[in-house]
Amino acid sequence: MNDKKIIIGLIVLTVLILGGGIFVLSSTGATPAKITASQNAKVEIPEKTFDWGNIPYSGEKATKTFTIKNNGTGVLQISAIKTSCTCTKAQVSIDGKTSPYFNMHATSGWVGEIPPGKQAQLLVIFDQTFHGPTGIGPVERLVSIETNDIQNPKIEFSLKGVVVK
Repeated sequence: MNDKKIIIGLIVLTVLILGGGIFVLSSTGATPAKITASQNAKVEIPEKTFDWGNIPYSGEKATKTFTIKNNGTGVLQISAIKTSCTCTKAQVSIDGKTSPYFNMHATSGWVGEIPPGKQAQLLVIFDQTFHGPTGIGPVERLVSIETNDIQNPKIEFSLKGVVVK
């Protein structure tokens, strides 16, 4: 009888340790980025929409690079980059330095800083095979970013195409 209590106790302890470990590993630990609004940062986006046209299912992943310009006199900060689907990821490049990849679910503390008169490149990558063969047909994906430009605190890029066999 005493051996059964010890075994049950060990099983309960093991389950608690495993559950705690899973909880710790599943939390990203990243806190959302904090940016400070600025009257001197002025974001300019020459192009916010793009049409890939036909995207062959068995072809290369569809990509598009957007330009983000700072036409202000203060540093333009960008953060909270999110995509509308897990099949899409985005990455920013500023002066040859690249950010991590961003997607739909990740929370990141990353903040990009674009100096006055400079620009950044936002690379968007769409994996047309992510949803499998049932993902054939029209698609529309969005990428959103937050900025410290008080006139444009949130910007959205829209991409569309048709996945074909």
